[in-house]
Amino acid sequence: MPTPLRPDGDLTRRTFLLAAGGATLTAALAACTPGGSTPAPTSSSTPAPWAPPAEPMAFPKGYTWGASTSAFQIEGALTADGRGASVWDTFAALPGKIVDRSTGDPAADQYHRYADDVALMSSLGLGAYRFSISWSRVMPTGTGEVNQPGLDYYRRLVDALVGAGIQPTITLFHWDLPQTLQDAGGWTSRDTAARFADYAAVCFDALGDANADWLTVNEPKTHAFVGHWYGTHAPGLRDADTAAAAVHHQLLAHGLAVQRFRESGVPGRIGAALNLIPVIATEPDYPEAATFTDARENRLFLDPILKGAYPDDALGDEPGQLPADATAFLALQQPGDLDIISEPCDLLAVQYYGVTGVDGIGNTVEVAPTSAASWQQIDPQGLYDLLMRLKDEYPAIPLIITENGIPDPTADLTVDDPDRVEFLRAHFQQAARAIGDGVPLEGHYVWSLLDNFEWAEGYTQRWGIVAVDFETQERTPKKSAGYFADVIAANAVSKD
Repeated sequence: MPTPLRPDGDLTRRTFLLAAGGATLTAALAACTPGGSTPAPTSSSTPAPWAPPAEPMAFPKGYTWGASTSAFQIEGALTADGRGASVWDTFAALPGKIVDRSTGDPAADQYHRYADDVALMSSLGLGAYRFSISWSRVMPTGTGEVNQPGLDYYRRLVDALVGAGIQPTITLFHWDLPQTLQDAGGWTSRDTAARFADYAAVCFDALGDANADWLTVNEPKTHAFVGHWYGTHAPGLRDADTAAAAVHHQLLAHGLAVQRFRESGVPGRIGAALNLIPVIATEPDYPEAATFTDARENRLFLDPILKGAYPDDALGDEPGQLPADATAFLALQQPGDLDIISEPCDLLAVQYYGVTGVDGIGNTVEVAPTSAASWQQIDPQGLYDLLMRLKDEYPAIPLIITENGIPDPTADLTVDDPDRVEFLRAHFQQAARAIGDGVPLEGHYVWSLLDNFEWAEGYTQRWGIVAVDFETQERTPKKSAGYFADVIAANAVSKD
């Protein structure tokens, strides 16, 4: 999911805002489908609208359909079986940090209910399940002795998935850094990258026989910016130079983990998960701010991983840039770092939620309908544009969409989610379109499998295709889950 585009203390990664109404947004989503995204007004010509064909759009044989979650958002059991504290345990306990004053316990209690959840996935026909490992559950202090009961939990989960014919897609880091490592400097410290590589090696050794897809770091941009610059996510820091250090050290951790993966010799594939956002210049006479914003939001992460170099326009004092000291950022980089960061990957995981407009002085501008999360500007064709950009501007690499979703209009428990059905339909269509135009897209995971603890929004936003009653832990598939199951069964998306 994209980050807010300015360090406003009132903005979080998913700021709660009630939508005008489900029917209104559903209509807007349907209108988005044939019309496409709003082009940057840098040309007097307007591209012809795209409309889905009358016949169903088929996906390639073997296309992967999955759903995603993350450990802190769904597992609960925060003190069970030797798990150590993470930065999110600490942050959620601070007054005023979580909208509804909730914590990640019990969340969706998947730690105890994983077998039932795997059976639910199987009933929907999912071919893959993306989950993250809690570093604190495996290594309570982030380093040193392994907590075997915690590792055994993931062994049981992986075995259940494999037994059900569901491919595990395993994320090693989804923002829940062990608090002990944070106390030692966290991602401002180069040593954290080395400790991450050690932790990754433990996971490869324990679970590598599953022939999984592995993702090293999840959305390093969001964790760096919202957690270290905006301060509205854990660890709650507010400094642009600290955020820049977190960018580099997370990317270094990614590269070191890729190296350890190769050394381990385990089967499977590995890559990183990046949230990417098309940036639309709304003032054609002043496009520079949009260019700088694109550098900060996209190229600061894509370029070092896929091209082995940082862009030279992402940091600085210009509108749209990360306002960090570029000289200090360069000083963080030791010889060989970019070679490590650009270690060849087997795939790139793309996380897409929408677009953003940027005016001539770097302000965020609405150019598309928003969801109940005010930061999310919904533009299905933006997914097509993004995928085509990756194909055209970067070295060839298999792509997988590993997050793509929308919240319900309110926090009320419901299974009636027409907005989500239309959202998924429109984005599946644009994914199929991109494949038809040569994009090496191999799979699509919706966010999220389950309603969960939504970070700083607590339980006030519901992103799941399966409703969770947090009092009883009862799971009920929403209408979108039924729609998704039909798409999976057909391996195709219809116009209506």
